[in-house]
Amino acid sequence: MLGLVLFALLAGACGRSGRLAAPESGAPGVAQAAVASAHAGTQRTRLIAVSHVAKRSSPALLPAPPIVKDFIPFGAKRKQEMRRYALEHYGIDSYRLIDPHLIVWHYTETATFQSVFNTFASDVPDVSYHELPQVCAHFVIDTNGTIYELVPLEIMCRHVVGLNYTAIGIENVGFSDQQVMGDLAQFHAGLELTRWLRCREHIPVANVIGHNESLSSPYYRELVPAFRGQTHLDFNRTDMNVVRARVAQLPCRG
Repeated sequence: MLGLVLFALLAGACGRSGRLAAPESGAPGVAQAAVASAHAGTQRTRLIAVSHVAKRSSPALLPAPPIVKDFIPFGAKRKQEMRRYALEHYGIDSYRLIDPHLIVWHYTETATFQSVFNTFASDVPDVSYHELPQVCAHFVIDTNGTIYELVPLEIMCRHVVGLNYTAIGIENVGFSDQQVMGDLAQFHAGLELTRWLRCREHIPVANVIGHNESLSSPYYRELVPAFRGQTHLDFNRTDMNVVRARVAQLPCRG
């Protein structure tokens, strides 16, 4: 994503304790229930995301591609920061990623995997909004095609404003769409990872999107006005049409 490490303009945990997380019209495929709960002597209305049991009713049909598990620290403190972020921005009182509907491609605007890992691992306020938790993505693909898993799939990551509550994030080390797509090893790894994830989670090819397409997603939801309309240049619609066409050629049965 454009300026991920340099600017970290992805999402934010605002921590504004006085804001009401009011119900919105829901995104397709996400059941919602308005729940009133007492908090510090006041009534707070929040949304609870209800997963679709049928979506995971069948086992994955494909084995995972080779993945190096190199998890960043994501302990109790960071989980609570993520929970506060989710409540503030989505009205969801949880740090868990339940029933994801999207896979989002990014590029890091860095030259190395290690620099991305270091940024994601340092749970300090991001350099733009000075918010917690720090930005992150579930996977990072290096230029040699190595796939790293940095955050378990059941945990939300800050990688795309308005969609973190339902999106799996894939970062590609590089500085442009074309650089990533022109690197055969990296691009192939990205396609295979996307194939496995979408088949595992029963995500349609149309819901494999680039960060630059975030604002047009029907799942876009952002309760904090200051964050609405914020996106990045990485993986625009033209390039993602190429990605989606390639992913569509990869069946879920081996």
